Amino acid sequence: MLILTLTINPSVDRNIEVDRLVFEDRAYILSRSDSAGGRGMNASRVLHSFGAKTLAIVTSGGVNGPRLEKLAAKSGFPVKTVPIHNEIRVNLTITDKQGLAIRLNERGPKITPEELARVEKVVANRLETATWLMLCGSIPPGVSTDFYTKLIRMARERKVKTLLDTDSDALLHGIEASPTIVSPNQPEAERLLNRALITRAQFLEAATRIKAMGAEAVMLSLGGRGVVAVNENQLLEVIPPRTDAVSPLGAGDALAAAYVWAAMKKRDFADCVRWAVAAGTASAMQPGLVFASLEQTKEVFKSVEVRRA
Repeated sequence: MLILTLTINPSVDRNIEVDRLVFEDRAYILSRSDSAGGRGMNASRVLHSFGAKTLAIVTSGGVNGPRLEKLAAKSGFPVKTVPIHNEIRVNLTITDKQGLAIRLNERGPKITPEELARVEKVVANRLETATWLMLCGSIPPGVSTDFYTKLIRMARERKVKTLLDTDSDALLHGIEASPTIVSPNQPEAERLLNRALITRAQFLEAATRIKAMGAEAVMLSLGGRGVVAVNENQLLEVIPPRTDAVSPLGAGDALAAAYVWAAMKKRDFADCVRWAVAAGTASAMQPGLVFASLEQTKEVFKSVEVRRA
């Protein structure tokens, strides 16, 4: 049983840790590292560490392409690259010991219609042996906002379940294709619904409204407050234990991956969301862009509370 992840807008992630982040004063670099980045790559990294079979599909181009491929080759799971002509992104993340973070992301390359067709063909070929397709991250400038919509419909025709983890118009149009589940965070949900979300009642209403837009299920991530989740017959609040968050980087990717991992194991909806919250919380307890292991996630899982709203 294979879980596909697609990252059409990957990056070489440059991660820098400093002693402190303050305005108008110097900070000292404690460490720096590069990694093959993008939400789909991160999701595959978590799935692989949990023992699931995964294939990450990414685009790769420009002088940064070989760098991405070299870094991806160290991941331990198979990565299929689709060559494009233009330069893929370099994203910069700066974190300090207090858990503060600054993220500076490039928008990404222009991708030609011929290159997009190659991406679609690679996905279509791999769907034959897949159980889940995870569509992760932003789409580059100039790519149609219904790109994920087409892939969700393609997966549905082949009886492959889909998780959509994106933002803005790509999220809006992707939901219209009825993905199995969507996993927006709070800012993404606010942009989608064009309103601020502040109270518990607003969170519950937002998840319900997003489901009504077309998704089969919704996992609305609220950071340290946990998740509001809804499917055809349950509305849930899933609350993590109080922990010391070190770095929130990648927590949403871990959350999405753990949900699919649990679903592959035939867990019920509430249990899948509980595993998702456990993985996101456990990863937020790690420094920088480090994902929690399955053992670390299991420890947090014991203390995650599920409430029926």
